[in-house]
Amino acid sequence: MKNLTLLPALLAILLWSSLATLGAFTQRLPPFLVTAVALLIGSLLAIHRIKQWRVSATTLLVGVTGIFGYHFLLFTAFRTAPALEANLLNYLWPLLIVVLSPLFGMGKLTGRHIAAAVIGFCGAVLIVSKGRFDFANDLPTGYLFAIAAAFTWSSYSLMTRKLPPFPNAAVGGFCLLSGILAGICHWLFEPAIIPTQQEWLALIVMGIGPLGASFFLWDKAMKAGDPKQIGALSYLTPLLSTFILAISGLGELNTTSWIAGALILTGATIGSFSKRN
Repeated sequence: MKNLTLLPALLAILLWSSLATLGAFTQRLPPFLVTAVALLIGSLLAIHRIKQWRVSATTLLVGVTGIFGYHFLLFTAFRTAPALEANLLNYLWPLLIVVLSPLFGMGKLTGRHIAAAVIGFCGAVLIVSKGRFDFANDLPTGYLFAIAAAFTWSSYSLMTRKLPPFPNAAVGGFCLLSGILAGICHWLFEPAIIPTQQEWLALIVMGIGPLGASFFLWDKAMKAGDPKQIGALSYLTPLLSTFILAISGLGELNTTSWIAGALILTGATIGSFSKRN
């Protein structure tokens, strides 16, 4: 079944949706520390296939730039711009996957694809902002870092299909080097903090799921699926994240959430139609 190629993407989206809830248990910890530990744990998921981690220097550079570069730019954005606005700009990445896909030779862009991505983005803006917008008149430098993060993740996602074929297990090597670089950033820029037992448990779950298995699933999805469909579906991430927070008692749903959800689901439905491009 052709639509089964979207399953790895949906599973990755579901895992990323749990990140906000898990992050509630690690709020005390510096972000680079969380990322370093979780990515190092995530790399262990493919340690049994470590021989397949050997890839060309170009492939390794793209992989590490995608995983570490994205997080580095995003965390820098959060440090230098209001977190809400930075997160909104970060959610340009699904739209960019759709819009940039023709530049990577992945089919023609149609009005259906653009409409799906724009509707999904509007829904993401609503659900992240809760209907409140307050962009500064003089744009902080952090906005540029947030946009750069969105471009980095979307470009990495599309590049995985243009690179010479490499094993899915090689993502473990990307995670390992990215985790080491995040650890260096923690050592250079953040205070040293020892996680508690509860925080270690949250870090392990993060490493297994949203900062581990998700990257392997995403690699599989981008290599096999239609990036325009996957980009449209990716706006389910903030929607599912909000629902998981609400279910866990860490957040709440309101009228804006339901309107945003309707927009996101509409965009995802339009974008996931299986038609020849």
